[in-house]
Amino acid sequence: MAQGTARIGRDRYRTQIDLASGHTLVSDEPSVLGGEGAGATPYELVLAGLGACTAITLRMYADLKNWPLESVQVDLHLSREDDAMLIERSLRIVGLDDTQKARLADIAERTPVTLTLKTSIPIRTHLA
Repeated sequence: MAQGTARIGRDRYRTQIDLASGHTLVSDEPSVLGGEGAGATPYELVLAGLGACTAITLRMYADLKNWPLESVQVDLHLSREDDAMLIERSLRIVGLDDTQKARLADIAERTPVTLTLKTSIPIRTHLA
């Protein structure tokens, strides 16, 4: 489904992430946390995945329905509420009527990454 390799050397927290698709990402921590701010933080990468999946899924759905969707903007904010993490997602949809916008908001609740984050995913760790 998806595959990647993250590598860190002596560059403090700067991490290179090579994806099976051939793309490369860089992650780092901000200077206030000892990094150099050379890339997105790990949590920003999580939000990026959610935002991209949301936008892509909504575009696919609108195209399937032949709706005149001009654009979708997905604003995301990750915070801690009590002892749990919370993601606030705001959708700015241009080109559709209120009924169509409401349908896309409903679809956003069931995108693949949304469902993964809501239900969590088991992680098995082993030494190679």
